[in-house]
Amino acid sequence: MKKDLHPNYRFVVFRDVSCGFEFITRSCLETRATTTWEGNEVPLVLIDISSQSHPFFTGQQKLMDTEGRVDRFMRKYGFQASS
Repeated sequence: MKKDLHPNYRFVVFRDVSCGFEFITRSCLETRATTTWEGNEVPLVLIDISSQSHPFFTGQQKLMDTEGRVDRFMRKYGFQASS
């Protein structure tokens, strides 16, 4: 095998900066930041959003229909909109 052909595949901690949620997985991402995970020094990648802060996964997502497209669809195809 050629030397330095494959990226460095190792354990990396991902930290959601909006809520502080952390998880560890394997990744090839390069980073200079490090953190301690269960007594071991591992690379740290900061992310803006994760499953703990994304509105879809937290159940806070709302359907925004500013142009009335849903109501128009319901009227056009004979569905009654539920309130």
